[in-house]
Amino acid sequence: MSLGRTVGCVHREPRRRGRLSAVLLKLDVNFFDWTILAIYFTLVVAIGVMARRAIATSEDFLLAGRSLPAWVTGIAFISANLGAIEILGMAANGAQYGMSTLHFYWIGAVPAMVFLGLVMMPFYYGSRVRTVPEFLLRRFNPATHLFNALSFAAAAVLTAGVNLFALALVINALIGWPIWVSIMISAGFVLAYITLGGLSGAIYNEVLQFFVIVAGLVPLVVIGLHSIGGYAGLKEKVTHTALGANSFHTWAGTAVGHWSNPLGDWIGIVMGLGFVLSFGYWTTNFAEVQRALSAKDLNSAQRTPLIGSYPKIFIPALTIIPGLIALVLVPKLGQLDKAGNPTGLPYNDAIPVLMNKFLPNGALGIALAGLLAAFMAGMAANISSFNTVFTYDIWQTYLVKGRRDGYYLTVGRIVTVVGILIGIGTAFIASGYGNIMVYIQLLFSYFNAPLFATFIVAMFWKRATPWAGFWGLIAGTVGAAAMHFGGYHIAYFYPGGVFDPSHMTMNEQMLNFYGALTAFVADVVVTVAVTMVTTSKPEAELAGLVWGVPDPNAPDPNTVPKPPWWASPKLLGGTSLGIVLVLSFIFI
Repeated sequence: MSLGRTVGCVHREPRRRGRLSAVLLKLDVNFFDWTILAIYFTLVVAIGVMARRAIATSEDFLLAGRSLPAWVTGIAFISANLGAIEILGMAANGAQYGMSTLHFYWIGAVPAMVFLGLVMMPFYYGSRVRTVPEFLLRRFNPATHLFNALSFAAAAVLTAGVNLFALALVINALIGWPIWVSIMISAGFVLAYITLGGLSGAIYNEVLQFFVIVAGLVPLVVIGLHSIGGYAGLKEKVTHTALGANSFHTWAGTAVGHWSNPLGDWIGIVMGLGFVLSFGYWTTNFAEVQRALSAKDLNSAQRTPLIGSYPKIFIPALTIIPGLIALVLVPKLGQLDKAGNPTGLPYNDAIPVLMNKFLPNGALGIALAGLLAAFMAGMAANISSFNTVFTYDIWQTYLVKGRRDGYYLTVGRIVTVVGILIGIGTAFIASGYGNIMVYIQLLFSYFNAPLFATFIVAMFWKRATPWAGFWGLIAGTVGAAAMHFGGYHIAYFYPGGVFDPSHMTMNEQMLNFYGALTAFVADVVVTVAVTMVTTSKPEAELAGLVWGVPDPNAPDPNTVPKPPWWASPKLLGGTSLGIVLVLSFIFI
């Protein structure tokens, strides 16, 4: 069934290995493009080599010695998110869902980034925790800590596999190598600069990658829009596609009970995406929080996500717009036959195919370097957070205690290699999805939604008991699984409420949003229930970990140097939210 059969019909992507290679994309590159790519990869490795000189301890390798300025960590914060999920996934969403994809940015990202900077970072940075799971160890108990550390490690390598698969797709299009060979080569590049330079090498590479990504995507948007008559021409042409006239309105068709919006009803969008998934990802995902923890002081740590929120507001112009341009220009993009087999290129190929179509050689090399930079940044973020959590929260805490710091530095490097190898395996899981954003939101509903619920209760309710945290996480994970598998049999998640036994028309994004909401509610209910029948920690043990229970050993706030007014976290956060509010009204 093609997307054109029903407006708002979101197809379930068949999980067949090799599904995405049924229709092949081959990029037309020449000597100039290869030269640009060679220069870029030389810079990447050189940065790793230079960063290696500053590594003397495990904290240097895993947390960059907590010495980086806010502008560096802020750019790295957003660059770490500019991986395959952002570039390929959001462009695929743009082609499949239209401007409704803006919800992933203006509801599903910026408010949570502001909350992280203003509310959560004082807890993280002030308590001097090295990882997010370590916060749970101090707030709850070892069982809660270990469960979260293991689940985060699993989520990190699964997400890394998404970026590794995207890297492999580009290499496959460049050279024509099989996907599995391309995956192996891609893993080698990422392994080189993380193992050499640790987190600081990854962060400085992410700063470079941010500017390379922008330099690669801006010309694509400008040339693409010019070819179809500008923004007005894009709107006119998209209305004649399967997305229809509502494709440039974000809230059309979101009424509860009779939705037609590609992302479902407003409850799923606001509460599932905007609250649970968004806040769960940005405030508890250590791949992001790690960048802020590497900042040189609390003010810099707070400003890290706030600085990152500004490019996040405008990145849709570089992702959603190309997706819509591809929908207009690429025949049968994302369409399937009645058996679920592709009749054209998958949505994930929206940006690569536009690069091949519009960009001359040389410019194509820069754009490809930007794509590769994005995927490497995304994978590096997940692998560097994986090695930190595994080394500190699993190996040092439960398996081998009390060794010298140099031992854990070595373990961190070895675990980096292990994480890359596991990521190679998980890349093949990602290869079964025509739109990797569907897959990633599924992962977040399992791993991030329960954790966020536990964090919120833990930070604002000092009565929450150690075992309540553990059983809450279990209940949230089970709730996500129950909704994911049970939702396939609920007619409400199908267009018009008409159940499709083949599940081909089911709105998987909507189901992911409701799955996250179910996980959150289950976690909170069980956490409260278990708290009622178990013993809380003494208040003295909660100092600095719960709102309203200050740490007596923390510096006096009155003695901490105040930043200049223009660098105030509250001003940065408020301005960011104001811009989002104005833009939301424009695209309502």
